[in-house]
Amino acid sequence: MNYKIAFLGFGNVGRALAELLLRKRAELKSRYDIAFTLTGVSTARHGSVVKANGMDLSGALDLVRTGRSLSLLTTTMVAGPLDFIRRCEADVLFETTPVNYENGQPAIDYARLALELGKHVITANKGSVVHAYRELRDLAQAKGRNFFFESTVMDGAPVFSLFRSALPAAQLKSFKGILNSTTNLILTRMEDGETLEAATDYAQRIGIAETDPAGDVDGWDAAVKVAALATVLMDIPTKPAEIPRSGIREITPEMVKDAKARGLRYKLICSAERNGDQLQACVGPELVPVTSPFYGIEGATSMIQFTTDVLGQLILVEPDPGPQTTAYGMLADFINAVKA
Repeated sequence: MNYKIAFLGFGNVGRALAELLLRKRAELKSRYDIAFTLTGVSTARHGSVVKANGMDLSGALDLVRTGRSLSLLTTTMVAGPLDFIRRCEADVLFETTPVNYENGQPAIDYARLALELGKHVITANKGSVVHAYRELRDLAQAKGRNFFFESTVMDGAPVFSLFRSALPAAQLKSFKGILNSTTNLILTRMEDGETLEAATDYAQRIGIAETDPAGDVDGWDAAVKVAALATVLMDIPTKPAEIPRSGIREITPEMVKDAKARGLRYKLICSAERNGDQLQACVGPELVPVTSPFYGIEGATSMIQFTTDVLGQLILVEPDPGPQTTAYGMLADFINAVKA
């Protein structure tokens, strides 16, 4: 079956997803009977275009890579994201706009409108999950569509789909993890004597950290991920501001070196535990001993340890994530959404 797809946001993750779709095109058709036609691309820098009868995805990639306008693909330009969603005529909207930690907007409005118009929504945006999960989930169900978001936590690792599909009737009691790969990379490099600033600069140069790294360094990204996991997997609606949070700004190379000499390592640890209908959660740096499963997690690797009522502990590890692994999470969501 052929599905019309559209990209709202076409940065590193959006382009990685486009490349993955092109690489997997034959496999999607042969294994899942999924074909796709691109009907729209919306970017902040290169314009927004729609074309109901389809446009060239490879051409869109080439234009954006070389800094040219998407208008070269078609003369049908649109005014902004909401107009784009109304006019792209897509069956599936891939949304990768920047996250708003405070209130999730405008990504919530984008997802809501797309679902109301009968589109599946596949997002990498944590804000809409944290601040409007129940609303968007219920709206998707009412419209016979899916609102999926695997890539919001641990990129392409199957965190949400694990509980949605592979662990029926399992209740999540608690989780603990290293969920921000940027801070883990920074702390690892500080063990070699780099300052926080130098390690952060390196993370920015290789594309792991944002231009403004405060969301990572101050623990906001980690807190949003804890809130998303608690909201979805524990069914306890949680906002990032409700989670006690501290980042890694106060950690010095001397502190890291001294800890390592004592057989300890600093890690930014995320944790949450259900207590009846209440949640106890926090984000902050911890000294972990060599006996901890988190001790050996180095560089940009992420890890989460789940405790359930039926299987005890389960651990997921994702080495060195990047745009390609995030893109895979969205591809998996695409397949699961349209084949459900």
